[in-house]
Amino acid sequence: MPAMDHPLIDRFLDALWLEKGLSEHTRSAYRSDLTHFNGWLQARGLELAEVGREAILDHLAWRLDEGYVARSTARFLSGLRGFYRYLLAEGLIAEDPTLQVELPRIGRPLPKSLSEADVEALLAAPDVDDPIGLRDRAMLEVLYACGLRVSELVDLRLEQVNLRQGVLMVFGKGRKERLVPLGEEAIAWLERYLLEARSLLLGGRPSDVLFPSLRGERMTRQTFWHRIKYQARVAGIAKPLSPHTLRHAFATHLLNHGADLRTVQMLLGHQDLSTTQIYTHIAKARLQDLHARHHPRG
Repeated sequence: MPAMDHPLIDRFLDALWLEKGLSEHTRSAYRSDLTHFNGWLQARGLELAEVGREAILDHLAWRLDEGYVARSTARFLSGLRGFYRYLLAEGLIAEDPTLQVELPRIGRPLPKSLSEADVEALLAAPDVDDPIGLRDRAMLEVLYACGLRVSELVDLRLEQVNLRQGVLMVFGKGRKERLVPLGEEAIAWLERYLLEARSLLLGGRPSDVLFPSLRGERMTRQTFWHRIKYQARVAGIAKPLSPHTLRHAFATHLLNHGADLRTVQMLLGHQDLSTTQIYTHIAKARLQDLHARHHPRG
């Protein structure tokens, strides 16, 4: 069957890269799977954004007949589930057709993270005597202190910040609200940024955007991702980064310092605890050390 390109696939893959920083290899695999599925649907007179659970089950049966291996099908289903969740969040479909379709239980990859020393180096990289550098420092501090998605960070408005109480009101996926503590360092850098840099960046233009671009507008996720990469080079960090790297570091470091999984779930804005549980693998060394030191049979 011929491959059929689809604009919704392109939109999903762009959003996926910005939110999760998947490798080019993984994005290419997802594109291949989704494009192939779209071609299979079109050959049967079906539309990608209009299919139900039955069509997906039919396709899985077809894959089984064609001899696709379990790992390949697991990857296909993972990409498909992400795709339809994205369409649902964007209001492009009314119901996720993959909800009742189970994923094969094949191990999930651990997210890339940074050590605490790496994070300290990254946070210290911006030139805070320059308005852009001071803005970057405040953004990185807030990103790490609150475990935000990059999209949540660039969307922040002044009214979402309460420095007196030390909290952010964050609007996550599906516009769900959550209250996240800032911490002393992030508060201090935000106060300095608001006092010294924000008005210079705005140049007299009215705006309620917390972290405006040089044009005084809301910064794009792509622009901030380029800023992260630039500051990482300044810090001498050679590890591969993604727009999600500081979010992963936030979760990992909290668990390493004793936070419980439910708290981390709430702070990250994960609807499902299983999404957060992947971080327990990263924190396993800490758990083993605690067991060895404190358990009577350790």
